[in-house]
Amino acid sequence: MRNVIVISHVSLDGVIQAMGGPDEDPSGGFAYGGWIAPYADEVVGSVVRREMSMPFDLLIGRKTFDIWAPYWPQHGDIWPGVNTATKYIASNTITSAEWQPTVFLSGNIAAQVLNLKQQPGPDLHVYGSGNLLQTLIKHDLVDAFWLKIYPLTLGSGKRLFADCTIPAAFNVTESQISPKGVIIANYERAGAVKTGRIE
Repeated sequence: MRNVIVISHVSLDGVIQAMGGPDEDPSGGFAYGGWIAPYADEVVGSVVRREMSMPFDLLIGRKTFDIWAPYWPQHGDIWPGVNTATKYIASNTITSAEWQPTVFLSGNIAAQVLNLKQQPGPDLHVYGSGNLLQTLIKHDLVDAFWLKIYPLTLGSGKRLFADCTIPAAFNVTESQISPKGVIIANYERAGAVKTGRIE
């Protein structure tokens, strides 16, 4: 069975929007595009490079696809695996693309992702894709979150966990802090939430 792994850069107040550059996603008037740049260091870089070198297929939304499709085919030297990976795109508006191999998912995305998880193949890595993320979280389809948590708040913007979050428990499988204060933490699903009383 394949795992769905969400790989996100996130602010302390949960924002994931436009972390990569000023023009990445200014929707909603978001004015802080490129907010991770001041925190780049070798520790974060080495973790990102390790994640990029793993076997994977992509599971992303249409807006992320629109940003990535013109870019990555021209920059395969940076991330060769992204061009050879199968790209599963959640979209009700596009059905074909030059960037291959690509498979478009529409309609009941949750059911299709559940079916993908049950097929043989590499894990499904999710980057960006705020709307798709909410669907995956709502239907309990995320097996792991690999987060880089940055020491700043942004106040507004698309968030990793919105109103559709379900109660769920996680185990921390890896953690470290970069020299510039980025908390790198991997979380894997660990069943239901348990409660009790502190004596």
